[in-house]
Amino acid sequence: MAEKQTVRGFAAIGAALAMVVSLSAGLWSTTVHAQAFPTKPVKLIVPFAPGGPTDIMGRVLSQQLSGTLGEQVIVDNRAGAGGTIGAEAAARSPADGYTLLLATASTLAMAPPLYPHLSYSAADFVPVGLFADAPFMVVVNSSVPANTLKEFIALAKAKPGALSYGSAGVGNILHVSGELFKSMAGVDILHVPYKGGAPARADLVAGRIDAMFEMYATFRADIPSGKVKVLAVASSKHHPLLADIPTAAEAGLPGYEASAWFGLVAPKGSPSEAVNRLNADMQKALKSKDVLDLLAKLAFAPRGGSPEDFGRLINGEVAKWARVIKEAGIKVDSK
Repeated sequence: MAEKQTVRGFAAIGAALAMVVSLSAGLWSTTVHAQAFPTKPVKLIVPFAPGGPTDIMGRVLSQQLSGTLGEQVIVDNRAGAGGTIGAEAAARSPADGYTLLLATASTLAMAPPLYPHLSYSAADFVPVGLFADAPFMVVVNSSVPANTLKEFIALAKAKPGALSYGSAGVGNILHVSGELFKSMAGVDILHVPYKGGAPARADLVAGRIDAMFEMYATFRADIPSGKVKVLAVASSKHHPLLADIPTAAEAGLPGYEASAWFGLVAPKGSPSEAVNRLNADMQKALKSKDVLDLLAKLAFAPRGGSPEDFGRLINGEVAKWARVIKEAGIKVDSK
């Protein structure tokens, strides 16, 4: 009898141990799942050199995300070929949520139709979220006899090919934005490409070219001095720093919208858990005083929104700029 009771006792103990092991395994599994992302540092590829606006934004964003994610977000500058080298590296990275690209309109929406032999397109990424943007403006030298966008368009129509606009180079976002303006306004304005935006700005201020399609930050010091005139903002909304300047629609060219934007994307197939966590933490970063102060200094507006919102923006930008590049016949040297 004692032996039977002992056996029953061992059986009960064994069953209890089995239950404990089972519960422990379940708890361990739940804990691992809850901590599935992130469990190691995240790499943020910035496709431009250190020191520029894209790099500055990438670094302040990486600092904010590091604080909220609980893992370091490390900036990896992969400059070259107009940002396409970094974008290609990101597209080839594992789709595990641990590699991000700080995408721009030029690298994601304009480069693929400009460089047909690129190994990536926007379809190779999933959107995480729109970080910030800055609309372009129609800026003319103070000597141009036009004080409104309608007057400038009328002047260009009256003198086909006589007016000129500058950009940072063939295929640059400033160039393509200018070609969109020409197409929508039905005007012929000579494009003058420069090796960078700085010499183009200098020649506009000096009156050697008539116009540029650029961001407010480029002309921050020139606008108050009266050396240039801003005729319109290429956006559906007023610029927060230029509330008295009309939008293109208000000024007579509805639908003309062009901007520089920055956002996070990840390689296609990255888990939704990681994408949603990164999006949520980016939204938190956009409420940080450090981030808001930096964006104001660079004359960018904080954006945010869901991955789906950013995806719709990207798709619209890809279609728009591919059409403009094709219709304008813009060609650039292959990489």
